[in-house]
Amino acid sequence: MFEVLKKGLETSIQDYPGRVGYLNQGFPPSGPMDSWSFRLANLLVGNDPNEGALECQFMGPSLKFETEHVIAICGADMQPKIDGQSVPIWESILIKSGQTLELNFCLSGARSYIAFSGGIDIKTWMGSKSTFHKAGVGGIDGHAIQEGQKITLGKSDGLVGKKIKSDAIPEMSKTGVWEIEVVRGPNDDWLDIEGYKTFLQAEWKLQARSDRTGFRLDGPTLTFNEKATNKSPEHGYEPSNIIDQGYPVGGINLAGQTPIILVNDGPSMGGFIVPYTVPSASFWKLGQAKPSEKFKFKEISVEESQEMRSSQTMLCSRESII
Repeated sequence: MFEVLKKGLETSIQDYPGRVGYLNQGFPPSGPMDSWSFRLANLLVGNDPNEGALECQFMGPSLKFETEHVIAICGADMQPKIDGQSVPIWESILIKSGQTLELNFCLSGARSYIAFSGGIDIKTWMGSKSTFHKAGVGGIDGHAIQEGQKITLGKSDGLVGKKIKSDAIPEMSKTGVWEIEVVRGPNDDWLDIEGYKTFLQAEWKLQARSDRTGFRLDGPTLTFNEKATNKSPEHGYEPSNIIDQGYPVGGINLAGQTPIILVNDGPSMGGFIVPYTVPSASFWKLGQAKPSEKFKFKEISVEESQEMRSSQTMLCSRESII
């Protein structure tokens, strides 16, 4: 068990792959934004990669442990310390009864993950421990952790000193520019040739007004083809309007001239076109990007996105532990 001394910024319990199969009821998958780092953290402490863990964004929490436990911290570097002494990330470590783990502001990346050997002992909701903040479900009472809460952990049988191989660790952007892979569709015939060229050639700035529902982007004006500008009235007034349709997770929703990447807690349907979709294997980059950093999109095929996912899944295995 540990007590939350400082809650950090929207620190929440997530699991992987989240709450799958309920989009038709209005419940998105939720789950970790950077599932690569998340899975590696769980593997380090001897858990299944899908076990519940903490997602910390931008500024981490302070946790006081009442029992000895093996933990691991992966993802963004939030300068973790135990009782004021720095501890490594991407490695399993021991925290003793009475000691305090403290995470601060992130030096690189945006989201850090704390996994606990034995996992977090809470009930699932619709088959998942993941917190969906806006509906108030999952996690603990449907919300981020709060100061004064005591959170129960499973039995710890992890080993200390386990590390992730260097070639299995995701590389954070050092320039503030992220190359994000995209595949065309589902509405890949609404922009004109120049519109698609502009989208791929531009650097798009991540707005501060972004969260686990959607990442809003600033950039150039996009242009549309005849299908968008001369359509039947039920599709709406703006060229980017379309009759309500289902949205894929990762869809880049074009709201007027504002692209919004629909991420883990995004809506399941709406009335805007989706000219491109970010594949699941690229989501970790979205999760580690900070506001005001930039995205440069790279178009790939569906087959390439599937190969990326397979390669990432192989990296998120016990073969990456030394």
